[in-house]
Amino acid sequence: MRRVTRTPLPPQAQTYLDKRQSAANLRRASGSQNIENEWNTARQTKAVRAVVKTLQRMTGSRERCMYCVDSHGSDIDHFRPKARFPGRAFQWSNMLLCCTECGRFKGSRFPMTKRRALLIDPTTEDPWRHLDFDPDTGNLTARFDIEANDWSEKGSTTVDVLQLDRREAMAKGYAITYQRLADIMQTSFASLSSGAMTATTLLAELRAADDHGLLPWCFRGTGMDFEPFCVLHRQYPRVWRDCLTGVR
Repeated sequence: MRRVTRTPLPPQAQTYLDKRQSAANLRRASGSQNIENEWNTARQTKAVRAVVKTLQRMTGSRERCMYCVDSHGSDIDHFRPKARFPGRAFQWSNMLLCCTECGRFKGSRFPMTKRRALLIDPTTEDPWRHLDFDPDTGNLTARFDIEANDWSEKGSTTVDVLQLDRREAMAKGYAITYQRLADIMQTSFASLSSGAMTATTLLAELRAADDHGLLPWCFRGTGMDFEPFCVLHRQYPRVWRDCLTGVR
């Protein structure tokens, strides 16, 4: 999972969503709302197709699912499910790009504690504050919160709902990406020592190879304790610091 920056919608699409939400609110107040039918009708419009295109651009050229970052993101997911939160059905801030498998696992599930969501929204927070990665299996797991002396509740819930530790094909993709990053790092040491490679060049190569958003884990998470990243940290501290400022 990776942090995603939400960008503005085209003005016409945003205006359409605002109007649909206002109309939906009125129908809800009058007791005549069928939010599923309302959304299915809107989903066929040019405006909502523009929403999908915007979400796809937010994820990069490969248009990956915002939850697993492994499969193609094919449709809109309402982070807060529209059946339970019809007042957010047409809110741009509530829309994510989702693959078929993540959409099937999540469905209308939205665990909460009091008013706090227990699923990670990658457009509003850094997923790696709550998630960890196992380079041996390729699985995503909950991160241990030292301050709380317990596993991240949000991480544990997200892993459970989306089955991030039980998807073999996804784990294989993460493992391949990690190995690619490790190989780039390992082969960079000689060039860094000779001055033939800069931190900027190294970071560009790592970013190009990071299909699954693992760099924050490698530089800010527990990955910094694994070779070869710990070697960069110990032996090339200036390069490490320069790379760290460019990893988000």
